[in-house]
Amino acid sequence: MLRKLLVVVTLACSHLAATERAVVDRLINLAAQQPASDVFRAELTKVFGPDALKKGTAVAFHGPDFVWAVESPQEPTLFVNEEKYAAMRKASGDLWFYVGKLTPGGVYKYRYMVNGTEMGGVMNLPGYTPDSYEKPGVPKGVLSEKMTSVSKIYPGMLTNYWVYLPAQYDPKTPAALMIWQDGERLGGRNKEETCILCPSLVRIEEVTDNLLAEKKIPVMVHLFIQAGILNGRSLRSDQYDSVTDKYARFLIDEILPELYSKYNIRKDGYSHAIQGQSSGGIAAFVAGWRRPDQFSRIATEHGTFTAVAFRNHEPEAGHEIPTWVRREPRKNLRVWVSDGSEDYENEWGSWPMQNIALANSLKFRGYDFRFYLGNGDHNAAIWAAKLPEALVWLWRDYDPSVANQTFEQEPAEKQKPFFRVKSLNR
Repeated sequence: MLRKLLVVVTLACSHLAATERAVVDRLINLAAQQPASDVFRAELTKVFGPDALKKGTAVAFHGPDFVWAVESPQEPTLFVNEEKYAAMRKASGDLWFYVGKLTPGGVYKYRYMVNGTEMGGVMNLPGYTPDSYEKPGVPKGVLSEKMTSVSKIYPGMLTNYWVYLPAQYDPKTPAALMIWQDGERLGGRNKEETCILCPSLVRIEEVTDNLLAEKKIPVMVHLFIQAGILNGRSLRSDQYDSVTDKYARFLIDEILPELYSKYNIRKDGYSHAIQGQSSGGIAAFVAGWRRPDQFSRIATEHGTFTAVAFRNHEPEAGHEIPTWVRREPRKNLRVWVSDGSEDYENEWGSWPMQNIALANSLKFRGYDFRFYLGNGDHNAAIWAAKLPEALVWLWRDYDPSVANQTFEQEPAEKQKPFFRVKSLNR
């Protein structure tokens, strides 16, 4: 559903991770040493471009350090997450700037107020933690070339997939597995050179390398799988939005055997996780719901737990899932759920409200779950910011010497209230 998922924010113009730190550091140093100089003004214009400065969409950041700049004839006031943050400082001419810090691991939006009028702004800014950046001395894994499978369950459908092997992968020792839907958009490092896939906002490879080096997650193989194509048409919605067991069977009967033949991967569901965003999120949840014996750890981001499957003439759809969770026998699953407060509202349902409903159903039935509702719309920024935390939580207490574990709701979660909508954002 809805391919708007990975929207790259205005991040130091086109500079990627290889230069992010250098760009931000240079702006910070010039702001401290030559704030009203033509040199600083020229650097701001070079980094952001004149259009972004005029529109109020210029921001650069690395970790907690953020630099905002805007062109305005009057003094602007900066608001972050709807709270007054700071009055801007004068650079030269009509150019204003501010250097500040935001807490890593969050998702941010900002705007300006000029003489009582709202101006500019950007949503979906991920506050990356250190684990989302490449670190010196940390061993790097390898992303495979594209592989293609021909389906029988979806007759004639072609499926592309890529496999990421961490540096710690040993063919003699079976590894855990994590499956990522919409995988064509998730592999590749954040670097200036062209990578096999486009550079990822989510930075899965960097996070995996760092967390493995810190021994915070087990050695795992990542499967980045793309929705199938039949006669030139994507079957993404047909596969992902359905609430039947067909997609789970496709993974279990067709894709996983191919992986097992090429790599040494554990076959127990305790060692398998599955993740998805948007319609990929419901696909991940339904796969685990239908086959918890194969996919016991689930992560969803902006999950489409709405009635989109009716568009495909399916008899059931994802809006029913929160009720299933409340009414059906509890399954042995660990589930991470996250969404943005500005997510979609359309004829198929409400993404934020359905994700809240699912979280409350998981809580009601005693599931081991975590829910995060952050700022932002239908964008991967939340998953990008929360990925290190989510992976550590999802794989916590993993024991390679066993093949099963009963997941129980954390004691601290049991003491917390249900999620409630306290106010309206208008």
